[in-house]
Amino acid sequence: MNSEFVPATRPILPGFHPDPSVCRVGDTYWMVCSSFEYAPGVPLFRSDDLITWEQAGNVLARPSQLDVKGSAPSGGIYAPTLRHHDGRFWMITTNWSDRQGQILTWTDDPAGEWADPVRLPEVKGIDPDLAWDADGTCYLTFSGWVEGGTSRIVQQVIDPSTGAILSGQTELWSGTGGKWPEAPHLYRIGDFWYLLIAEGGTERGHAVTIARGPSPSGPFTPCPDNPLLTARGTDRAAQSTGHADLVRRPDGSWAIVYHGTRPRGATPEWHVLGRETFASNVAWAGGWPELTTPIEPTGAAAVTIDELGDTLPPSWAGASRFAGEVLRRTAQGWCLAGPAFTGRRHQHHDVRVTATIDARHGTGGLEIRIDPRHRLTIEVNGSGVRAVAQIGDLVSTLGRADVADPGSVHVELRATTESTFTGPDQLVAVVVGGVELGRMDGRYLSTEVAGGFTGRMIGVRADSGELGVTAFTYHGSTSSDGPL
Repeated sequence: MNSEFVPATRPILPGFHPDPSVCRVGDTYWMVCSSFEYAPGVPLFRSDDLITWEQAGNVLARPSQLDVKGSAPSGGIYAPTLRHHDGRFWMITTNWSDRQGQILTWTDDPAGEWADPVRLPEVKGIDPDLAWDADGTCYLTFSGWVEGGTSRIVQQVIDPSTGAILSGQTELWSGTGGKWPEAPHLYRIGDFWYLLIAEGGTERGHAVTIARGPSPSGPFTPCPDNPLLTARGTDRAAQSTGHADLVRRPDGSWAIVYHGTRPRGATPEWHVLGRETFASNVAWAGGWPELTTPIEPTGAAAVTIDELGDTLPPSWAGASRFAGEVLRRTAQGWCLAGPAFTGRRHQHHDVRVTATIDARHGTGGLEIRIDPRHRLTIEVNGSGVRAVAQIGDLVSTLGRADVADPGSVHVELRATTESTFTGPDQLVAVVVGGVELGRMDGRYLSTEVAGGFTGRMIGVRADSGELGVTAFTYHGSTSSDGPL
């Protein structure tokens, strides 16, 4: 690893945006991330500088493209790859919930509609990658399982237009000895084919390693300075760094995107925002890439977003259901048909989210969660409001209050780092203009407690009936800017 590497401290995509894959067409960069059980799936972003990104939509934007109805937490869509070849954009990924192999889709306009995917049920594995040789041969490289169930990087030739498998499976590389070699990306750079992978598991041992060879199928020789990237054993702000993708700028220079976490609190520390996307510049020395300086925002500005206007933002997603299937626009606002949860990613360490709930025809309210069994909910019904905390099988009512009008209840959830305690943050449930209903140590809504691959979501939950949502505002900042 390059001794001159300067680690990134700020993500380019904060919050639950893991497994980034990036490509450039002209002066525009396009990037996708994993979405797991949330739909629409595979959020799509664009940028002209690799620093500032806007969500252009979602690749799997309609139910005909994605089925997550049977998806448990951390099921669904794993690790997509985005590529541009011969004038067309391609995206390939795995829907872990239906166990029918890989799904492959394409478009000529990434911000428009993508085709209904073709399926590759014979390809058993995760983290698929696409690369084309000069003669047009398409190589599908992925993390598969060889005899005995061991994970290896393997490859098959396919026809991407039909999903037809055109060759047997070739084993390429097993990495440098870390567990779970995965997330392969294959590139033709100069005289060599480079194979970039992740290994060590997606926790604190995560790393990025690289090898090169004379052809798309190798044989591959590891870089003598592996790992290319890792944070293990360090006190860097970004931990569990791995799952990377390289991209070349128009001027010929290179960059890399990768995911990492920002754990906080006392030992062993907890991360709550999920795996976020970071970026760094890349230099080449002796035919090998080296990370140099970070690519990151210069400041950590606070944001205030009125989320639910006349149209549903592309950042909103439903748990095991498409957000648009359960949340509809009415003359009075938005209506959520229960039982369902839909919301947006928790992206800042200090957050205040306010909502106005109409519970005359249903029960539910405002919720922050990492999964259905690890959540804090402000639940409104016809007789009052209560704060409900769930940690696994333990469900506890933290506090209650009466409400004068169940058709218009103003509630607020906060995540704050201003208090001094051992956890990463503290969660506070409030009836606006009324009482604090209760507090919860944020460590209980962390990946270290809940497990899985996602991060926190903040949104609305309907347990029964139809819940009205007439306002929803997200205020976010980082703790370095002070509390809200």
